[in-house]
Amino acid sequence: MAELPQLRLVLPPTADGSASRRSSVARRGARPGRVVSVGGGKGGVGKSLVAASLGIEFARRGFRVVLIDCDLGGANLHTCLGLDPPRRTLSDFVNRRVERIEDILVATGIPNLSLVSGALDQLDAANPNHAQKMRFIRHVQSMEADFAILDLGAGTQKNTLDFFLLADHKVLVLVPEHTAVENAHRFVKAAFLRRLRAASSIFGLASLLDELLGDGRFLGPSEILEAIQGADAEAGRQLREQMEAFRPGLVVNQARTPEDAELGPGVATAWRRHFGIDMDVLGTVEYDDEVWRAARERRPLLQARSEGRAARSLARIASRIQALGELADTSR
Repeated sequence: MAELPQLRLVLPPTADGSASRRSSVARRGARPGRVVSVGGGKGGVGKSLVAASLGIEFARRGFRVVLIDCDLGGANLHTCLGLDPPRRTLSDFVNRRVERIEDILVATGIPNLSLVSGALDQLDAANPNHAQKMRFIRHVQSMEADFAILDLGAGTQKNTLDFFLLADHKVLVLVPEHTAVENAHRFVKAAFLRRLRAASSIFGLASLLDELLGDGRFLGPSEILEAIQGADAEAGRQLREQMEAFRPGLVVNQARTPEDAELGPGVATAWRRHFGIDMDVLGTVEYDDEVWRAARERRPLLQARSEGRAARSLARIASRIQALGELADTSR
């Protein structure tokens, strides 16, 4: 899959009307535009909690952050931040009531952190067509920030998969339940195959891929790549290199037991064995009653209960993502 242009994001004016200043981190040369997508196959696993917490933690560290609610049919990221429903949302952008995505940025009251709220009402905004989706991506890519964090909806709709694949860091959230693990499994497979189809088209292998997928046999991702490389060694090699960039990061939320804490490495090992997909285990979020208490108060967890077990877990996950990004930068 061809790499998308580097994302650049611009924050809105501050509360006093002045332009937001570049953070000290950015002035020291941090790479702008690191994109983090937070997805998963099942609703209710805590994607919005993880996305909001990562945004707050990165903003605390001096990074300029924009949270983007891409759950276009059930946006609630503003609620996780303790905000009332914004007056302007992605509905206004999709329907061209505003021309620039900067016009729908909302101040969160947290320094360095802004929000783009998802569509709250209209069905057409919840199901953008290809042209609308590409316009959204282009406008996001014309902005400027250190981190853009995309909070995705559940399921394997094409738009959801495309937003997941857009990111530098693809964060997959699950909870220690069989249904959540199964749905996460389907989500990762669907995302892999969508990226594979796009990359195969670039290398002129779309017909061969369709033949392999349509012959009635189940083929895992590693088997598909091996079959393509056997038919066209050089194109298959280049395709494999492209697909190696597909490396999701796993977060296990609401871990209550030692066995729950081991779920992440176990899932990563199983997927590597059966599908040839490497995963980064980003960490485990311990179950913590302070999560629902903060939600009931309509306050972000990292502000209301910053010393709680879940908050500390999420801060460690942010550090892991930051370290992976710095490692990627030094390897370029």
